[in-house]
This record gives sequence, structure tokens and C-alpha cells, in this order.
Amino acid sequence: MKLIITFVFSLLSLTSFAQSNSLSNYREKLSLDKGWRFHLGDIPFPEVKGHLESYFNAKAGKAGGAAATDYDDTNWRILDLPHDWAIEGKIDSTANLAQGYRKRGIGWYRRTFKIDPKDRGKNLELQFDGISTHCTVWLNGNVVHRNWSGYTSFYIDMTDMAKYGDDLNVISIRVDAVDQEGWWYEGAGIYRHTWLVKRSPLHIITDGVFANPVKKSTSEWEIPVEVTLQNSEYLSKDGVISSTLVDSKGNEITAAEIAVKASPTDKTVANLSLKVSNPELWSVEHPILYKVKIVVKENGQITDTLTTTCGFRTIRFTADSGFYLNDKPLKLKGVCNHQDHAGVGVAVPNSLWDFRIKKLKAMGANAYRCAHNPPSKEFLDACDRLGILVMDENRNFNSSSEYMSQLTWMVRRDRNHPSIILWSVFNEEPMQGTEIGYKMVKRMSAEVKKLDTTRPVTAAANGGLFEPINVSQAVDVVGFNYQMDNYDRFHKEHPEMILTSSEDASAYMIRGNYTTDLTKHILDAYDTQRASWGATHRETWKTIAERPYLLGCFIWTGFDYHGEPSPFDWPTAGSNFGIMDLCGFPKTAFYIHQAQWIKDKPILQVVPHWNWEKAGTPVKVMAMSNAEKVKLILNGKVISEQKVDQYEMNSWEVPYEAGKLEAVGYSNGKKVSHFTIETTGKPAQIRLTPDRNKIKGDGWDAVPVTVEVLDSKGMAVQTADLPIEFEVQGSGEIIGLGNGDPNSHEMEKGNKRSLFNGLAQVILQSKEGGNGKLILKANSLGLKSAVLSLEVQAVADIPSVGVIKPYMVLDKWLLSPTSALKPDPNKEIAGNDMNSWQSVTAGQLRVFVDGNFAVYRNSFTPYQAQQDNGGKIVFKDLKGKAEIWLDRKLLAVKKDEAETDFIVQFAHGKGQRELSILIETTVGDNAGLGGFVTVE
Repeated sequence: MKLIITFVFSLLSLTSFAQSNSLSNYREKLSLDKGWRFHLGDIPFPEVKGHLESYFNAKAGKAGGAAATDYDDTNWRILDLPHDWAIEGKIDSTANLAQGYRKRGIGWYRRTFKIDPKDRGKNLELQFDGISTHCTVWLNGNVVHRNWSGYTSFYIDMTDMAKYGDDLNVISIRVDAVDQEGWWYEGAGIYRHTWLVKRSPLHIITDGVFANPVKKSTSEWEIPVEVTLQNSEYLSKDGVISSTLVDSKGNEITAAEIAVKASPTDKTVANLSLKVSNPELWSVEHPILYKVKIVVKENGQITDTLTTTCGFRTIRFTADSGFYLNDKPLKLKGVCNHQDHAGVGVAVPNSLWDFRIKKLKAMGANAYRCAHNPPSKEFLDACDRLGILVMDENRNFNSSSEYMSQLTWMVRRDRNHPSIILWSVFNEEPMQGTEIGYKMVKRMSAEVKKLDTTRPVTAAANGGLFEPINVSQAVDVVGFNYQMDNYDRFHKEHPEMILTSSEDASAYMIRGNYTTDLTKHILDAYDTQRASWGATHRETWKTIAERPYLLGCFIWTGFDYHGEPSPFDWPTAGSNFGIMDLCGFPKTAFYIHQAQWIKDKPILQVVPHWNWEKAGTPVKVMAMSNAEKVKLILNGKVISEQKVDQYEMNSWEVPYEAGKLEAVGYSNGKKVSHFTIETTGKPAQIRLTPDRNKIKGDGWDAVPVTVEVLDSKGMAVQTADLPIEFEVQGSGEIIGLGNGDPNSHEMEKGNKRSLFNGLAQVILQSKEGGNGKLILKANSLGLKSAVLSLEVQAVADIPSVGVIKPYMVLDKWLLSPTSALKPDPNKEIAGNDMNSWQSVTAGQLRVFVDGNFAVYRNSFTPYQAQQDNGGKIVFKDLKGKAEIWLDRKLLAVKKDEAETDFIVQFAHGKGQRELSILIETTVGDNAGLGGFVTVE
């Protein structure tokens, strides 16, 4: 057979073409979140049988089943990411309690998109920020990645496999959420953002800039800038890298430049230095950020640019006096947190990170431990902006190649964040007191320090630290989980070692409850309940505060989370550890820590509510204050005045009497704070209070709204547990609901939610292109309704990959040998004949050298709608005379040889169809499938 392809690209012309196209739009980062198709449940791959089927099953681009490019996903659900399918389901007693009794299982995602032919020659990369838990990814029928952690991002270079123009690119992802990495709620699905990044051939790789300021003297600083370039072409390139420091006001402070020679199809590391005098410092009170802008040029033309933030700050850890930020002592007042939130599970909108961090800072927290996995990059950006210190934690304790790559990915991605002060390599591992554990930590620590020597390595150990060989000997900072009784002993035996509480407390309470009934899974909120291994919030902080050698603590936990319903099991579905509940509503612990941690403003809070049934009932009243004294007053009568206990707080036993309960705080003999709570009437009206009154109309921004009921005097009724129904109008939607009740089984999606102890939360998210008003209405039988109006601000759309309706492209053809005699277009191909017919693609004409005839053969299964109603086959640029045969029946004839589009209708029919195209042309001419063939 002599069929010559007339579509030829030389190496040099391809290089030239790529260069010309990379001069404009040299870097685009496009959201790939919109328009995914989703199927809940597994889709088995078809069984492979037979010679030819087995042969092609092993070839590139030939994936079958739901991974195939022509798979019919037209009836799948269409959704936007991030997505957590577990949170959408019902609570099920047969599911794992650790996962909040929510079914997880297996799901499939598919996304179809086009790439402009102008992008041919660019470097193209798919980025997935997080998929829970394990996944396999196919691109255009090729397996391109398998990911083994739900918390690590992964990047796929699709440059060589990309299709352009009307030829479709198809991503298929099988997500296995049966597997678990943790013992907490992990969600299920593509729960973080996805991206398509287009870059010039000479570009900065993903996570390829390291720019962390280092103090050199009293006033002088240096930013060592490391840039990793990639040259994705086949010729070496001479480039220039420049780096510029920009301050918080947009002023350029200093710059540096270096020439580089980039080897073909390889990476090149370049190092620059930016010197700065007396920069503004980043701190938790004033988180001032600078920007480092990197520009790459070739022949004077920009080929890539990237900007990263940084902060000027020093961190110092001592064995005797604790932690220092910018040479000032700072006790770490930290919390541990998982990453889920009420109503959205782990698919947390970016703006909700700001909401949660602001809540923690309002409590007085200054530190955050990511338990027990790397967080989203948007979370770390928020920590940088808002000023909170971070212990960034690795998920899997394993020093093998796969898991070391997960650890080093975390460090590479995160090392420019000034908020991060510690790298944690594990949490509570059974081997922590063994030689094996020591060796593993030693190796993991060494890998971290190849990438970053500016921060210490720690590990959170809950035992084994007094064994002859243990992990404390392999870390820079020894982390203690729940070993309060061992602090002094360890410090005495190892006075040179730096120590911190990495996890403490594990106290239980339920917001708004003030009695304990274990049979009903009810816990009081007086800080009296704790795990057998833990301590109360008050005991914990007293232990930490009185030991100057400890860096500080990380309380378990800042927020409640789905799953791990300790100390209970069914029907409790959520945790009870939180200082705040799942919605971020404060529990009593919030005010305890406010009083303990905040010194620069008056704090005073009193619990419980003052709605009790029977006069004379003894009620425990607890006041949280940072004043010197607190006076308690009931209906104008002084109960007593107490000196404030800065650790234990203050409490009274007060016979209930309806009316007004007041507390007054005094310092230096002066009144500094006042708190009042009153007996309320019956619920009369609903109140809606948004976290903010404006929302960006970009389709991403989300706002939590607090739902309460008030009495006729406008006072919040803290004991109300009423059902509320919601309605939304305008450019937005409800994406989640919650109320903080760990025993609730209500759905977290939809438009209905009951109050729990007076509160519920609705999360609103804008729609893309939104403008005007977003209206939320709340109704409940017998109550005055509430209407909330948010201003939707028109903003530029987030740059995104366009969403298209999928159509079938027939791109896997077999082509017969040419023949001087007209062949049978339906001739059988022998099952073991892998060579007579050649695999070809459409879009390339062939020169017919030895004959006038050739046959193209393909098989396809029409989409369900086409099977039911029929459809059409569209041949773009079909050249030569042609007979179109479908299922061995002549369907249409093209009588002229001109290159033209040709459309053929076909009738309905079930199952797979066999398509043959008999081409006839003059010997020496070119003919065939000059363009794409689609089924529509």
C-alpha cells in the first residue's frame, strides 16, 4: 500500500510556529471548573475478547468504557466544581461513622473542551488541586495519571496529546472514594479547583519559583530567588530572567537579572538575588505582603511571567523561651482543623476560608495546624492576607518514592507563604518510638530541607518519645499530642530540645446545650466534658501558659467537622470537639479562649441563655472575662462580685428568675465591660444576618448568612428549634445549609433547615455574570418572614475554558490497502490481521499511488438520543467519489470528486454501528477524509 500523507510539519517550521504564537498571551491560567458531567457509581469496563479487540485495547488512545472519547455521557448530570458528592447524600447508619455515616463509593467525571489552533506549539498543562480520594485520569483515551492522595495536587502536561480546532479533547476521571486516607470526613469527588494553563515553550514550571526573604543584618534583607524554567521545544534557547520586588503600594523596590541557556526538552534552574533595606514586616497584626514578579524573555520578547507573594518576617524557635516572630516573643495560640464546613463538605468556596480565619482571629487565635493534610492553596493565601501562622502537615507517613513525592510537592507548592512556620511530617504514627520511625523521619526531614532550610521540621507524636530511639531525635521541633504530664519530664531530660504542644484538649461540648445526658447524646457547654486522653480547654491553656519553654499549643479543634462523632456513635454524625460548631457559631469555648488570649480589648460573655421553665431552678452561670473582677446582677440585685480567674473563669449557682441577667467587668477600679441577657418572649419573626452585604458576581464568591428568630421585642430566642424554608431570587443560589447540631440528620443541600438552639446557616453563592440584587427570603409557619437583599457586584468573569455540548468525533479509523479494482466495502477483516489495514485519523488526505480505491472503516455506538431518534454523520472536507455504508447497507453516494462537506442521515437503531466509506479517485490524486467526521 502506498498512501502518502500530505499534511507534513518539519521540526523547524513547528518551532518557528510556536515562537510566533507564544509572543502574545504568553501565559493563560483558565478555570476548568464549569460544565463537568458526573455519574455517581462505577461503570465497569467492557470485557475485552478477540484478536483485534485485544490488540487495539493495548494501544494509546484506545481506552474503553467511560474512559473512551466517544462514550455517551449526554444523560449525565452537569455540574460545576468544586464538588463533594458525599455531602449531597443522606446520612446512613450502614456507612462508616468516621465519614459521618455518609456513603462515598465511586464516581465518574467527564469534561469535553476545545483548544484554539492558535495555541498549537504552546505548553499545555492540566492542573487538579484536589480529588478525594484516589483517581485515574484519561485524556483523549490515554491513561495520563493515577493519583494516590486526596490532598495532593497533580499536573498533567497535555501538550503532545492535545487536539485543536473542532477536534474535541476529552478528560475522563474515575474517582475511588471507597479508599480512605484518614479517620475523619474526607468527602468524595473533585472538591478543589481545576485549571488549564497555556504557556510559551520557554516557561516557568508550576511551583517553579522560590522567593522567601532572609534577614542578613539589622536592616538588610535578601530574597534568594530560585526559578525553574522548562524548554519544551527541541532546540536550546538563550533567555533572560528578571526579578522585581513590588511593595504593598505597588512600588517597584529593587530588581535583578540573569542570562540562562535552556536545554531542549529539559528543566533549567536559575538563581537571582534581591537585596532590600528596612522592608515593612509581615506579622499576625499587620500581615504586609510584597510581590516578586518574574519575567522570562527570549530575543527581547517576553515568553513567560509569574508573580508570587512573600512576606518579610523572621521566625525563631528556642528551647527555653519559646517562639519569636520578628524577634518578639509570641505564644502560639493555635487550633487544629479539618477542611470541611456545614452544607458544602470539603468543596469549600474560596471566600469561606476568609470567613473561618476571621472567626479564629476574633477568638484570639494566631496559629493554625492543617490536620492532617496539606490544605488548599486558597486557604494559605487567606492566612497570608489575614495574618495567621500555619503548621503545614503531610498526610502519609511513608518514605517510599511515591509518598516522598507527595511530601516534596507540598513543600514546593507552599514554601513562599510567610504564614507557614513549621513543616509537619506526620501525626500520631505507631512507629514514632521505633528505629524505623526515626529513620523515616530522618529521611523525610532531609528531603524537606533540600527544598527549604528556613523553617523547622516537626512531627505530632502521641507517645514513644522516651524510647531509646524515637522520632524526637530526627526533628527540629518536638510535637506533643496529649502528653501534658510529660512536658516537664521531657524538658528536664532534654533541655536543648524545642518543644510544642501539637495537639491538645479534645474537650467536648455542644453549642447552646447546658445539661449533659449521655443516653441522649447531649453534652453541656460549660467545659466540663473531655475525652479520656484529653483535658478541658481551661486546663489545657493553664498548662501551656505556665511553661515558657513551650512554643504554644494547637487545640483540637477550632471547628466541629463531619464524622468522627466521639464520644458517641449512631445517631450522632458529627464531632463535638470544636471551639465553634460546623457553621462557625461560637460555643462557650470560644469565649473562654477569647478571655484567655485577648489582652488588648475588654472581653466579657455570659452563658447560658435566660429562658428556663421553672422559677427557683438552680442554673449554673458562667462568665468569661479578661477584666480583674466581674459582678453578676439579676433584675437589679447584685448576686456577688468575684475576682476573675484567668484560667478557670468564673461561675455562680443562681436560682432562676425571669428577667435580666447582667455582668459587669472592672479593671483598676473602673467599669470596662458590660454584658446583658434577658428572658425572651415567644418566637415572632425571623432575622437574616449576612457575613457581608456585598457579593461578587463571578460565580465563585459565597456568603454565609446567619438565621435566627426574634421575639416581639427583637431579642434573639436562643432556645428556638423551628423549621425554616428559604427562597432565592436573583443572581445566586443556596449551596449549603447547616445548624451545628451534631445529631441532626437533615439534608445539607436544598432549601429547608431547622434552627438548632436558635441558629442556622445558609450559604449563598453568586452566579457568573451576576449584577443587581440577590434576594433571600425565609419563612416559617406562624412567624413574620424575613427578606435579605445582597448587592451583587458586577466583576470580570473568571477566565475559563469554554463549555460545549459534547458531540462524537470519529477519529479512530482503519484504512484498507489501495486497489485497482473496486473492493467489497464490507469485507471482513480477519481477527488476527493487525497489519493489512492501517490505523489512521481523519483530517489528512492520502495520495492514491497504486490504485483508485480504498476503504475507511470505523465502528461507533450512537448516543442514546441518536439510537432512539436517528441522527446524522457529518464528513468535513470529504474528497473523492464515495459510497457511505452503514451496517453493510448503502446509505448515500457522493458522485463528484470535489472536496466538500457531506452530510448523511441515519435511522434509529440500537447498539454498535459499523461504518465503511469506499473512496474512488484518480491514481496520483489525493483523496479521503480531509476533515473531521462527527456524529450528531
